Amino acid sequence: MRKQLVFLLLLLIPVILAGSQKKGYEIKITINGLPDSTIYLAYHFGDKQYLKDTVKLDRMGSGLFSGIEELPQGIYMVVLPGKQYFEILISTDQFFQVSCSFPDYFNTLEFSGCDENSRFLDYQRRWVGMQQQASGISKRLQASRQNQDSLAILQEKLHKQEQAMKAYLNSVIEENKGNLLSLLVRSILPVEIPEIKIPENAANPDSLRWIKTYIYNKNHFFDNISLTDERLLRTPILQAKLKVFFSNVVIQAPDSINKEIDRILGEVEGNYRIYQFIAVYLFNHFRESEIMGHDAVLVKLADDIYLSGKADWVTDEFRDNLRKEVDMIRPNLIGRKAVDLVMDSYKGIHVSLYDIDKEFTILYFWEPDCGHCKEATPKLKAFYEENKDRGIEVFAVCTTAEKDKWKKYIEENNLTWINGWDPDRRSNYGYYYNVRSTPLIYILNRNKDIIAKKLGVDDIGPFIDNYRKYFSK
Repeated sequence: MRKQLVFLLLLLIPVILAGSQKKGYEIKITINGLPDSTIYLAYHFGDKQYLKDTVKLDRMGSGLFSGIEELPQGIYMVVLPGKQYFEILISTDQFFQVSCSFPDYFNTLEFSGCDENSRFLDYQRRWVGMQQQASGISKRLQASRQNQDSLAILQEKLHKQEQAMKAYLNSVIEENKGNLLSLLVRSILPVEIPEIKIPENAANPDSLRWIKTYIYNKNHFFDNISLTDERLLRTPILQAKLKVFFSNVVIQAPDSINKEIDRILGEVEGNYRIYQFIAVYLFNHFRESEIMGHDAVLVKLADDIYLSGKADWVTDEFRDNLRKEVDMIRPNLIGRKAVDLVMDSYKGIHVSLYDIDKEFTILYFWEPDCGHCKEATPKLKAFYEENKDRGIEVFAVCTTAEKDKWKKYIEENNLTWINGWDPDRRSNYGYYYNVRSTPLIYILNRNKDIIAKKLGVDDIGPFIDNYRKYFSK
């Protein structure tokens, strides 16, 4: 009987221990110098910040952030009056105390009951000091460009400082292995690109070295960041890495970008939250991009994710509107063959876009009363007059139905290029060329392939010169 009783007690121990474990979070805050003040607990999500909790400090400057559910792990902020704040880590231990004095909160900050936050604070203070040292050396180096002896000394000093900073980061990572601080510090380590060896008899060794360096950096850019770790969602790190990669690392050509999108989304496809975050970031990034050709990336993201049903986080209305938007972009992507336009003209004869036999055709949508057109049209006319005998033609389409105004503007400004007239839009140019505002410029090559779009008039000449240099056969 006694053995049975002991056995039952042993069975109950895990249940008792589980019941005694605290759930949720409790963060006690004491800020000397801020009695009766309201402070906030906020968190990062990408490049934005959101409020999670609010507390009013008592007359001693004390208060408690608390909740019955654990906080998702990440970097949080305690926001003080005047939008000042300090950061804390919310990791596995969510019951701890924080104290400091206002206004010198950073230098007086202390943690109790959370060793990881104490180490995080030590890291921040040490890292800020090392960055200030490096910055000071860099400023001295810039000021000593004319003194070769001082320059060499300072360059060596800066190199040693950078090596010391890398060594410190690695030591923090090793000492905090497995916890949130280690994850965060590791993510800021730069990729170490090994020495690129080029064969002695290689043609264009500088170009070959650049290509090999580019490929290595691209393929290893995310080596120091765990793309599937959800703790990164509540930090600014993941989005910052994505922004640098897709803005500065990858060649800004749709084919190159799309290949990397497939690779990265393929790596995180098993983690819904990370997949959603990256997909949403990429969609917004390329939807807002003003770089010519990036609309092809938007179409890919729409087709592969949003219109395929994978993006179950959007509404049917959003999906329907996106489909309409993409349908307007798809026919005029760079590289597509331009749709022929047949319409009446100022001369009273029908004209066809495909009848133009010139090296380049500038397709120009405009209006006589459009303010921006009144600036662009004279510039385009000057460019045309100078280059019309060098394989360039302009096919101008007026987007208004006021014929008298159109004819008057042509005559007064002596526009001798092809002036198309389609007031009823029977050619459906608005759809095929996504004409939503004017002025709008496309450039077509001899085969009537779209090679540029949405250029300013001042950019037409340089673009054509570069196209002739690098792409014309």
